Amino acid sequence: MNSGYIIKEITPLSKADCFYVADRIKSEFVYPLHSHKEFELNYIENAEGVRRIVGDSVEVIKNYDLTLITGEDLIHVWEQHECKSKNIREITIQFPSDLFMGNLIDKNQFESIRGMLERAKKGINFPMEAIMKVYPLLNNLSTEKEGFYSVINFLSILYELSLFKDSRTLASSSFARTNENADSRRVTKIYEYINNNYQKNISLDDLAELVGMTPTALSRFFKLRSGKTLSNYIIELRLGHATRLLADTTNTVSEICYLSGFSNISNFNRIFKSRKNFTPSEFRENYRKTKIVI
Repeated sequence: MNSGYIIKEITPLSKADCFYVADRIKSEFVYPLHSHKEFELNYIENAEGVRRIVGDSVEVIKNYDLTLITGEDLIHVWEQHECKSKNIREITIQFPSDLFMGNLIDKNQFESIRGMLERAKKGINFPMEAIMKVYPLLNNLSTEKEGFYSVINFLSILYELSLFKDSRTLASSSFARTNENADSRRVTKIYEYINNNYQKNISLDDLAELVGMTPTALSRFFKLRSGKTLSNYIIELRLGHATRLLADTTNTVSEICYLSGFSNISNFNRIFKSRKNFTPSEFRENYRKTKIVI
């Protein structure tokens, strides 16, 4: 084995099938960091202490975990980490991005699923309430003998999950290389300006002038439309660029700090640790340990 690369997985999904499901009991996670073009819904139980990596999101899971990933190049892995369980159950469902033929996904009845699949380009993690809701369907999916009904069950799983508004996106937009949804020209204009100038000092007054609003009105407007404060959005964007530089370049942490728009190294380290639970150096070390090629 050589270090430094990420596996591009070729999944067992057949072109003739709507989805592939693997339901297995395992004692450890050994598959390395990888990505694939197929969409994936992954359910894990009895695995407290496992570390889940999705893009630049690194979290240690509890006993139950349910994650949907629809980003073709979004790297992900579940690592054994501190998990002591020898009776882990994992249900992996992989399905093609063109499962919904033609404009079916654009029909009104699929609106919530469409939105969920778009959000899942950054990875989505579902709350325990959602897991309990779909567990009976997940539990029976691999044993359903009639193929048509298994597809109906699978669509029901996607629909039920799409109704949970408190599901969390995982990777940052800049790491996943996705664009934030913007439902107004002003928000789009703000996003474009920040994306083009994140390495510079960005003031609220400059942004307000850009869109013809007062600073106070802009702050309220942006929070209402995006669900984030302007300062948090800028920090998340800068951190996303920083994590990608940590993963993909040999630049020093100090260089990456300034290339990502942070004004000083101590502030960068403090914010990175508070948001990612690792220092920049620890993130780079842990990330590289998971990158192998076979």
